[in-house]
Amino acid sequence: MFPQDRTKLRQMFFDAWHKHTNKLAMEPLEQLIAAITEQHPEYHKILTNQDSHLDKDFTPEMGQTNPFLHMAMHISIQEQLGTQRPTGIIELYKALLGRFSDPHEVEHHMMECLGQMVWQAQRDNTVPNDETYLACLKNLLSTK
Repeated sequence: MFPQDRTKLRQMFFDAWHKHTNKLAMEPLEQLIAAITEQHPEYHKILTNQDSHLDKDFTPEMGQTNPFLHMAMHISIQEQLGTQRPTGIIELYKALLGRFSDPHEVEHHMMECLGQMVWQAQRDNTVPNDETYLACLKNLLSTK
């Protein structure tokens, strides 16, 4: 769904936001990107300044969240919900909604688990483990 090239991926975000703000026709993925961007006003300036941000590094060491990674993770979670993969994700999402009530907040909690799963897979040089991800989501239901 997404290009592997960082510049091309980011360009998709810049293009979608440009089309959205100029009320131009958009593809379904661009509409999804624009909807997620709408929920993140802190990223609007970034997406209107492509020259400064297309190749910019956003590192935790510099105290920065990568806005492109953050929004891409929202898209990943919405795709998981739309495709009902991994199995059980819908039920866990609904249970998390019961706990946190705000869908955007629920996605942020889910992103923590998704990020842990991806980091662990990269660290261990393995494929991401759905069971690890689902277990982390279940743990969110039992923690205070």
